[in-house]
Amino acid sequence: MSAGQLEPGQPLPPMRELAVELGVNPNTVAAAYRTLRERGVIETAGRRGSRVRARPATTGREHARVVVPEGVRDVADGNPDPALLPSLAKAFAAAGEQGDRNPVLYGDEAVEPELARIARAWLDADGVADGPLAVASGSLDAIERVLVAHLKPGDAVAVEDPGWGSLLDLIPAFGLRMVPVGVDDEGPRPDDVRRALDSGVRALIVTDRMQNPTGAVVSATRARALRSLLREHTEILLIEDDHGHGIVDVPVHPLAGVCHRWAFVRSVAKAYGPDLRLAVLTGDELTVDRVRGRQRLGPGWVSRLVQRAVVRLWTDGAHDPAAVAATYGERRDLLLRALAERGVEAHGRSGLNVWIPVPDETGAVAQLMHAGWAVAPGARFRTSSPPGIRITTATLTEEEAGPLAAAVATALGPGPARSYV
Repeated sequence: MSAGQLEPGQPLPPMRELAVELGVNPNTVAAAYRTLRERGVIETAGRRGSRVRARPATTGREHARVVVPEGVRDVADGNPDPALLPSLAKAFAAAGEQGDRNPVLYGDEAVEPELARIARAWLDADGVADGPLAVASGSLDAIERVLVAHLKPGDAVAVEDPGWGSLLDLIPAFGLRMVPVGVDDEGPRPDDVRRALDSGVRALIVTDRMQNPTGAVVSATRARALRSLLREHTEILLIEDDHGHGIVDVPVHPLAGVCHRWAFVRSVAKAYGPDLRLAVLTGDELTVDRVRGRQRLGPGWVSRLVQRAVVRLWTDGAHDPAAVAATYGERRDLLLRALAERGVEAHGRSGLNVWIPVPDETGAVAQLMHAGWAVAPGARFRTSSPPGIRITTATLTEEEAGPLAAAVATALGPGPARSYV
């Protein structure tokens, strides 16, 4: 496969057939297929057999980045605005002084008590079901640990489509099968969720708000519909990602507590800084206990120095989440209005990004690059949904919104309205 002799999506021969052809024991071929599946090189779909993945799960994220030439405006990276991130110097200085007075030693608690207290209070205020807390190194680390705690290779996971590219790579890397669930502005579509649940998926992953890449928000009405479906399938693992907490100006409508096994994840990356690498995880007792137990066998814990710095950032009053959310909302709405004025369909109810359905991703990305705008191709966020492009509006200025919208309209050309669902 690495030599290029097998193409992405190409089916592999049945194990017994290949064993005969190679003159080896079928168990040897089965072990080889299992290794390739666990490494995310191939995927298996029951009786339909195995095939080469469309893209290797072990491909580094840097290989998916858009190369931005000099003089081209980068609106593809998905990063928050550095100017809206709080200063870390005082927070870490205070955390360091606290560490000098009260050093963390082996055997100490993994979770900073004050961080747990504040996080739990916020979760309670948002109606998230009660449960023990753990701390992971970001949202993806938390989701990975929850999946590994309950699932095995070959299990199916329902994922949003379009959805978070890193998650779409992570799942098959563990030999898990993805079942795509369509998304509209109110979150996962109930009919698609029902089909996925009825097909026997073992887990469902939902982004409550600030969905990447579409900006979708699970509304109160959609949350009720999804809870109703989940009550018929309480045996599945439910994972909710609320990575927009702290910079989103819309309420969260959690689903947690409906299923026996569940996890709710909040990171600080977008609001306080991507390099902090910290996410709070709550869930049912068994899930959190398994996550903590596996964590103890590896890194042990997320640095209490980082946890104490985050507590300082949460409590020192220097960061105004409402003001930051309003600023991001204004910048996003600038582009949405400019696109609407030019007849371009676009989506972005929350967060830092706008999703635009396009008939041809490659052509749209190339034309926009030629016009001086680097946008993210939708392929990194999709499995089977229609093509699109993602534009990050985190640093977009009022002067840029009009020219960018005009360039998008020109790149798309005349045509009927398109939809990402």
